[in-house]
Amino acid sequence: MSSTKLELEIVALSHSVTQSHSYAVVLGEVNGVRKLPIVIGGFEAQAIAVALENMQPTRPLTHDLMKNLMSSFNLVLNEVLIHRIHEGIFYSKLICQSPIETIEIDSRTSDALALAVRFDAPIYTFESILDSAGLQMDENGPKPAEVEDKKSKTKISGSKNDLSSLSISELQNMLESVLDKEDYIRAAQIRDEINSRK
Repeated sequence: MSSTKLELEIVALSHSVTQSHSYAVVLGEVNGVRKLPIVIGGFEAQAIAVALENMQPTRPLTHDLMKNLMSSFNLVLNEVLIHRIHEGIFYSKLICQSPIETIEIDSRTSDALALAVRFDAPIYTFESILDSAGLQMDENGPKPAEVEDKKSKTKISGSKNDLSSLSISELQNMLESVLDKEDYIRAAQIRDEINSRK
């Protein structure tokens, strides 16, 4: 198996069809057609969505705190490396740079991805991992909802049918309510529905 390192980008965030109360983050091969779906928890999905959507929570989330701590100690996240898969679990490292050395820190993949979007750090994996766990998506095949790039609007799949029947003012009230509850994934869905009507 090849150990070539390949760059990935976050292309979708959706409810997991295999596990209830879980989400899947879909990583796409940069300049390729393979996708790597990874099941993550709701908290981590929300942390990724907040950063992708450039939302400003009323209080810092845990991953914002981690970034602030790292920055305070001049530790920069250079890259995330998904280096291993074992029994369906992905293992990742944060490759960081301090003023004097490069440091590798073991991390859950979901946490690593939440930090990668905050530092705008590239995400890598090995060819062998994409070969064993990746999905081939051709031009005509099913595609997850895509993000234009890391800084653009995230498309988060989920139940949007119930939103289409609401008026703009009802949607805006709902948006304020979910933001107060810090449910940023639902907020992104509502915001996308409002924007689609403008």
